[in-house]
Amino acid sequence: MKIVVAQTAGFCMGVKRAVELVLDAPKKHDPPIFTYGPLIHNPQVLDLLKEKGITIIDRIPESGQGVVLIRAHGVPPDEKKALKKAGFTVIDATCPRVIKVQSIILKHARKGFTAIIIGDRDHPEVRGLLGFAGGNGHVVKSLEDMSALPEFGQAIIVAQTTLNSLSFKKITDWVQAHHPHYKIFSTICDSTSMRQAEIGRLAKMADALIVVGGRNSGNTQRLADISRLSNIPTYHIESESELKPENFESIRTVAITAGASTPNWIINRVFRTLEKFSLKRGAAVKKALFSMQRACLLTNLYVALGAGFLCLACSLIQKIDEYEPYVFISFLYVLSMHTLNNLIGKRADRYNDPDREFFYQRHRIVLTVLALASGAAGLLISANMGVAPFLTLLIMSLLGLSYNLKIFPSWRHFRYARLRDLPGSKTVLISVAWGMVTSLLPTLAQSHAFSLLNLGVFLWATGLVFARTAFFDILDMQGDRIVGKETIPLIVGEKATFRFLNILLAAEIALVVIARLTGMIATLDIWVIICPVFMLFIIHVHQKGAMLPGIRLEFLVESAVGLAGVVALVKILMLKY
Repeated sequence: MKIVVAQTAGFCMGVKRAVELVLDAPKKHDPPIFTYGPLIHNPQVLDLLKEKGITIIDRIPESGQGVVLIRAHGVPPDEKKALKKAGFTVIDATCPRVIKVQSIILKHARKGFTAIIIGDRDHPEVRGLLGFAGGNGHVVKSLEDMSALPEFGQAIIVAQTTLNSLSFKKITDWVQAHHPHYKIFSTICDSTSMRQAEIGRLAKMADALIVVGGRNSGNTQRLADISRLSNIPTYHIESESELKPENFESIRTVAITAGASTPNWIINRVFRTLEKFSLKRGAAVKKALFSMQRACLLTNLYVALGAGFLCLACSLIQKIDEYEPYVFISFLYVLSMHTLNNLIGKRADRYNDPDREFFYQRHRIVLTVLALASGAAGLLISANMGVAPFLTLLIMSLLGLSYNLKIFPSWRHFRYARLRDLPGSKTVLISVAWGMVTSLLPTLAQSHAFSLLNLGVFLWATGLVFARTAFFDILDMQGDRIVGKETIPLIVGEKATFRFLNILLAAEIALVVIARLTGMIATLDIWVIICPVFMLFIIHVHQKGAMLPGIRLEFLVESAVGLAGVVALVKILMLKY
């Protein structure tokens, strides 16, 4: 079964901004923290905020304290003033697109215009918009409602930002024919229009369509309604638990879209659940391959194998002949550190990778023993090589173990009690650790004089792992923000991180080419260029929306690092035979 996910699925700009504001509020303000009404129409997000102690108030008290966030839908201006008068610190999380509609209504209300709002009278956005009309506003939901209104001397027409585009056009066509002097403003959000238009394209290629989002979400309901008009089976669900395997037994292609208030982690869970449905229907070989991929990724065996392969390539480039123990140490170190840190810091997996969270919870004892045993084995092997490699690996292991542990005292204005609290530390530390163990440790162990070649290999290996780790950070942005991680994409933004990764990988390619042109590396070594090239390809395809988070994507990203070892093995065979 082929699974297609809409490029427009998930948080729109306004919802993303509102969620980020509310999640960042506890870092900047003392409790209590409230939202005035539900922040967005998504039950999972509301449950999350409740867990964090952020509660909802529906009425404005005479007096209060703390912080109140105005929801993405906006509120009437008099209610915002009342919140401030009551004593609350007010953070306005109103969607900028909604603010634009509010401004249009307010500007024309001051000039005596009547405001006609096309939308759902009971929707919080519409109630908020009415508050800007100065008592001279009307709400219409249908052409019948519009035709029932008296004629006004001057009036404006606006729409609820999540309105069905077809409904808006039907009503405004009638207005232009019967009241040509009315001013019409097309205020449906671009995100809404694009989602609705994409439904038509998806319906032509899919046998069934899944709409993910809250049942109280107006824009999600409209997506489901538009899909049903296409006469294909449509399933409006709030979470993956509502999916039934029997509904997809004869489906060859299924499409997934989601409302503007649906978080990425819910979409990813739906995608992974459908992957499992597809696996059950597949051939025995396909099932076995998928199960093997999943097991190798969950246990970190595949990522550790990639580290070993990277060490093999780095050793051969640096002309280190007795490379076997260093390859084994790299494998054991990465296996140990990744497993232990997943065991200690698995909170984000609840959102980013629930399968991994369940796997680690179920097998935590076995995984703990495996991690400790592999770490100890690596140290024993390094001890036989000398003091320098042993101390290097010991210090790196201690730093890796302490990443999620509280090692510094924390004060009110100093919150960096753990290494993980340092902004961007995860990606940098992982990359440097990999670079050390896969490229510098072999040089230290053999007491080679440190050369420009050694520096270049270290930078190349570190940069490749940085690209791999930062890409995973981009995929995990929403879950990381929820648990308070400050990864590089959360600091500089997704687009800036992608731009940097493209530049970094281009530099990785250039470094290999320059090294070959200057004679620093052998002819066969230039083929390691395939690693950054393959990573660039994965990033490009993912940005186009053709490759989505799941077992296959994770496997391909880890393979981009391991390809260096494949090149090294080919070199060994060619030199031998």
